[in-house]
Amino acid sequence: MAEKLTDAQIVEYLRSVPGWSRSGDAISRKFTLKSFPAALMFASTVGHLAEAADHHPDMLIQWKHVTLTLSTHSAGGLTEKDFALAQQVDALPQKA
Repeated sequence: MAEKLTDAQIVEYLRSVPGWSRSGDAISRKFTLKSFPAALMFASTVGHLAEAADHHPDMLIQWKHVTLTLSTHSAGGLTEKDFALAQQVDALPQKA
């Protein structure tokens, strides 16, 4: 099981994922794509990354916007897994 990060560690990790913000025991980011189909494709790609990592975010799709929220529920908060997935998502091509 992944180990929950301390507040100091979370502050450090947040520096590696610009655009993500912390709210309690989760980090989130809203992505804006060029269209609804592009948002669906982006969400699907994130889903494949998440499945490969066995770490599944909450996703909200609203028209051409996708909001991702990451937290390690089994650890009761944020872990390295959340920031690793955030970095993978940030590396995806986004056509705004």
